[in-house]
Amino acid sequence: MTTKTLFIGMDGCTYTVLNEMTKDLPGEGVAMPFLASLMAKGVRAKLRSTPNPLTPPAWTSIMTGKGPGEHGVFDFIRAEDKGGEVYWTLYDSRDVDAEMIWSIASRAGKTIAALNFPLTAPPPKETNGAIVPGFIPAKHLRRNSHPAGLFERIKQAIPGFDPKELAWDFDKEKQAMESLSDADMENWVRYHLPREEQWFHIAEYILANDKPDLMAVMFDGTDKIQHQAWQFLDPSLMPAERSELYNRVRGVCREYFGNVDRYIKRLVELVGPDAQVFFASDHGFTATVEVLRINSYLEDLGYLKWAESDGSEQALRREASDFANLDWSKTVAYCRTPSSNGIYIRVAEKPGDPGIPKKDYNRVRDKLIEDLKKLRNDDGEPVIVDVLKREDWFQGAHMKDACDLTLVLRDNGFVSIRNVKPPVVKRPNPIGTHHPDGIFMAYGAGISAEGMVGKRKIVDVAPTLLHSLGLPTPSDFEGKVAETFFSGAWLSENPVKIGAPTVRGGEREKSEEMDDNEKKQIIEQLQMLGYME
Repeated sequence: MTTKTLFIGMDGCTYTVLNEMTKDLPGEGVAMPFLASLMAKGVRAKLRSTPNPLTPPAWTSIMTGKGPGEHGVFDFIRAEDKGGEVYWTLYDSRDVDAEMIWSIASRAGKTIAALNFPLTAPPPKETNGAIVPGFIPAKHLRRNSHPAGLFERIKQAIPGFDPKELAWDFDKEKQAMESLSDADMENWVRYHLPREEQWFHIAEYILANDKPDLMAVMFDGTDKIQHQAWQFLDPSLMPAERSELYNRVRGVCREYFGNVDRYIKRLVELVGPDAQVFFASDHGFTATVEVLRINSYLEDLGYLKWAESDGSEQALRREASDFANLDWSKTVAYCRTPSSNGIYIRVAEKPGDPGIPKKDYNRVRDKLIEDLKKLRNDDGEPVIVDVLKREDWFQGAHMKDACDLTLVLRDNGFVSIRNVKPPVVKRPNPIGTHHPDGIFMAYGAGISAEGMVGKRKIVDVAPTLLHSLGLPTPSDFEGKVAETFFSGAWLSENPVKIGAPTVRGGEREKSEEMDDNEKKQIIEQLQMLGYME
């Protein structure tokens, strides 16, 4: 048995940085020489992310070939508005109402391995191969790895294996962020190097020993480093005179990318010359230069009212929480989380309930869009450059769960939901944020050598990987095979085929959940990356 398809995910990877890392720069050389050689012999395109280019919905679209309106994942958390209160919990695989490629390939008789992908815990039932999920606490890794016994195999086979490094080590990251200063930045970036090394060794072990038909691993340090160290990576932000600190931190960032290049080289060597190798990111990256306190602006417009504190312990907890602390009886429209970049309009289910009457929905929404587009920064520039209606962007079985309005900011930043004035302020320094255009690349037997081709959609990744495996595109996929990625000879021998529809997911069964402290730690980790406040 040999591996036909190798898929390497690189969270948040962008050509802005990748082009720098594969270029011979004066005084620095080439950080990723092997990847540079693959890019020179293969094909690549920009990859348009989900409407809100965020990790959970975007990676879920990569894994399902469907948009958030169909697969049902829109954010890190899911919430229910009960009128008098809003309840929340973290998304997991049981909330994904679409079949993932791991199950699709397994049902077709292929073997798979999926390492470090979010929303793969608990692992899908029909999995013919290995899954070690990402984005869960370390103590849950053993139980959520598939098949039973895989975790112990890995632990015994890999010297120095440390499950705490696979999951985010909350205590280390919190300590780093609490003390973070210019001088600490180098150590903070360096902290993420050994974690990526752990995931590489697991991928290397499974690939060498199990040789799955589809081998997939995701490296997420790209995203985490760029959030905090973007000013050291973006060539447009490079200072005229580079300080010792700048050179040190940039050096560690380049060391990280150099390590990833080494991992890629080893994995490509293991799959051999007959395999096809694909790379994709869930979104790109850019700089954000200002802060929009969206709920503060909505208060100015009269759409929401903050909850009044009575000084109680419960009230103080609510004020310090990561979600909007509002007077729900007097709130019509609000933003639930910074990462959602969206506004929910509350519609009364029956007379007397909080919210607007159903008959007034379109009128209120149109007025709200008009008000949002009026907002200007101190330089007179529009802060919100587009407002997306959910029926235009989230068609599908779960459209009703999407934000009524999704905001696109002029600098692609995430909003703030804090009760702070003024609504718009300039940041002291630019920081990293998500850009809707990520990367999609391929190399290997049967792959085109066309270089850069036309932009693809994020839902195109799944059908392209299935096609590489010799499998048809399910008829209910929203994405299409990226035919420009394959050579004419390959397509002649392997024409694109449409197959049976997928099996819907979303099976929320009774299972051990993360406790409140673990959920709190995940939220605080999201704070560190700027997704929460």
